[in-house]
Amino acid sequence: MPAVPATSPTSLKLPGALKLQLEEDAKQMGMSLHAFMVSTLADAAQRKRLRQTFAQDSAEALAVMKATGTGHALEDVRAYFSQLKEHRQGQSAPPASLPPKKMG
Repeated sequence: MPAVPATSPTSLKLPGALKLQLEEDAKQMGMSLHAFMVSTLADAAQRKRLRQTFAQDSAEALAVMKATGTGHALEDVRAYFSQLKEHRQGQSAPPASLPPKKMG
């Protein structure tokens, strides 16, 4: 695989109103316009990859649930995450693992 350059120049034509908004946002963040745009683009690319991973993981979990007939009841999941939140806030021990149950 060829080496990826550390940086690669590009040209981006922005509508004037958008550029003004971006400049204001960058200023409020204490960043240059360039740094703000690079950060914003990197964040957007990361969110896209996270959405793709979430969709793939969800599809795989649904396939396993259909194949095995096991899963997690919504009320159990809500209780688990409530306990996890309390644990992360230092208010309780970690929650017990949530074993799948026969569904249907």
